[in-house]
Formats: sequence, structure tokens, C-alpha cells
Amino acid sequence: MNIRNLFVIILLTIFYFSCGSNSDQKKKHFSIATSDNKVKFKLGETIKANIINAKNFKIDSVTYILDNKVTSLKNNFNYEEKIDDEKLGNHTLTAQVFYDGNMDTITKKITFLNHSSPKLYSYKIIAEYPHDIKAFTQGLEFYRDTLYESTGRKGSSSLRKVDYKTGKIIQKKDISKEYFAEGITIVKDKIIQLTWTSKEGFIYDRNTLEKIDSFAYNKSKEGWGLCFDGDFIYKSDGTEKIWFLDPDTLAEKDYIQVTTNKSVKSRFNELEWVEGKIYANTWQKDGIAIINPKNGALEAVINLSGLREKVKQHSDLDVLNGIAYKKDTKQLFVTGKNWNKLFEIEVIE
Repeated sequence: MNIRNLFVIILLTIFYFSCGSNSDQKKKHFSIATSDNKVKFKLGETIKANIINAKNFKIDSVTYILDNKVTSLKNNFNYEEKIDDEKLGNHTLTAQVFYDGNMDTITKKITFLNHSSPKLYSYKIIAEYPHDIKAFTQGLEFYRDTLYESTGRKGSSSLRKVDYKTGKIIQKKDISKEYFAEGITIVKDKIIQLTWTSKEGFIYDRNTLEKIDSFAYNKSKEGWGLCFDGDFIYKSDGTEKIWFLDPDTLAEKDYIQVTTNKSVKSRFNELEWVEGKIYANTWQKDGIAIINPKNGALEAVINLSGLREKVKQHSDLDVLNGIAYKKDTKQLFVTGKNWNKLFEIEVIE
């Protein structure tokens, strides 16, 4: 090894241990403490926090940052924030501590929960209709009287127009074999369709089912379910997050985290927009979650247990999945993967 290389190695070693020491030292300077070490807060409660100054530095000011709210304190460094209109879920409280001409940034993980447990609803079957038993249902949506359906699995994924009263397939578009199709939603004259793990979605002409474009996912991990409220498209990806997509660019703009009064939830699959709320199938659960799109609160659950026993039992029978709402008549329809029936139901509160 020549002298020049040895000199470089020595410098890098000094830099590495110097950075490590400074980092360790800064970690010991300050920390954020909450009252009673509480890290979970429900709607209506108040976060109370302060700075632990382990080495008694003279603090000039502290700036707390929670989401987009910035609170600067110059005398009393105790922080208070009532949880009222914040989005629920996992958050980070950040504090910038200014002292002796320096600034340290410290963080604390906290969680916002709903203030009440989800209501439990039941159902009544209004009518039963035929459904293709080979349809591995991933997305379901009405446009007027026509039911649009997306089916999954690689090699057999499709996009369909269906006569819901007879179960007859009016038109079918086969998806390329390398894709596992997922949820759909309808935006004006277009159908938006997700794929599961390919990080890509497709756009079709609603009338012809011809593919006219595609789009890439950004931060969301996978493609599960979609629905549209007239302003935003909502997209689930299997995590606790439901993303807001711009309907024109399909760019991810924001998200909510689905949360009860006890914890943050995940694995929401097929989505449907119903009278101002997001209705969501939860993968492997016999029910529909009713979610507040403003803050992510899981406000109610429709218990659909027993519905699966009412369809033909066979080896490929799979889970409940598929929610469609006819806005003009306010009818709610549900089905499942490889179910031979489509059910019109009434929710009983």
C-alpha cells in the first residue's frame, strides 16, 4: 500500500469516528418527552410535550413541527396541541432545538387514534343474481345499469362489462398474461385499472374497453383497490395507507391512514365510494369497513359473515371481494372471488 492510499484511509477513518462521536453526542443532548410517556392520542385529546435537556445547555428557542403545523417557542418550551382536525395514524413530532449557536433536530413517533370504536352493522339480502363462477373478482363498479368488473390472476386477468341481472358478459378485454389485474374505477369516459405488483396501471376507453394509456405508481407499494368521489381517486396498496390520486395525472397527492380507536389497520382491498364514505373490503375478512375519507377513521364495519356459505362451494372458492353501488337507486351489491352469485344487500344499522 503506498503512502498516499494510507493517508486517505487514515483521513476517512478519522472522519468516520468523528461523525459517529458527534452523532452519539447529539443524541444525548436533547430528547422529546410526552406526559406519562404517552405515544398514542385519541381525537379530542391534547399532546403535551417538553424538551429533556440532559446537559443543561442554554436553549434559545424550540420549534415544534407536527405535519404542516409549526410552533415556535422562545421562553416556555412546553408544547401543547389538541388533536381535532388532524389525520389519524402514525406521525412524527419534530423539534428543532436552538442553543449556543447550534441547532439539533430530534423526533418522537406518535399515533393518533379515533375517539370511538367502530359501529357494527349487519345486512339483509334483497336479491341474488348470477355471477361468473370463474371470475376472480378484484374490482366492481356500476356505470348506469352496466356493471364493470376487473378479474385477477396472471394468465386470466380481464376487464368486463356485465349484465348484472343475468350475469351475462357483454364485453370482455383480456389482460396480458404477465399482469395480475386488481381494482378499477370509472372517471368520466375512462376506466382506470390497477395491477397488483407490476407497479403499473392501465387506462381504457369506457365504451370500447380499448387500452389508451398506462401509468406508473409512485410511493404506493402495490395496486389493490380504487374508487372515485368526483374530485379524487382513492387507491389502496395493502398497507395502512389509502392514497389520493389526481384524476387527470394519476399522481399521488396525499394519503390517509385507516385507524380505529385502538390501532392502525391495513390490507384494504376493493374500494367503493358510497354517499361520502369509502367502503372497503378487508382481505381475508367477511365484512366491509366504512372509512371517513377526511381523517382515515374506521367508523363502522358491516358484518357479512354467512354470505359465503350461500354460494356454490367448490375448490376455487375464495374470499369476499367486490363492492358496487348504484347511485341512482342507492342499491349496494357485493360478491366474492369465484362466487357464483352477486348479492344486493341492505345495510342494517
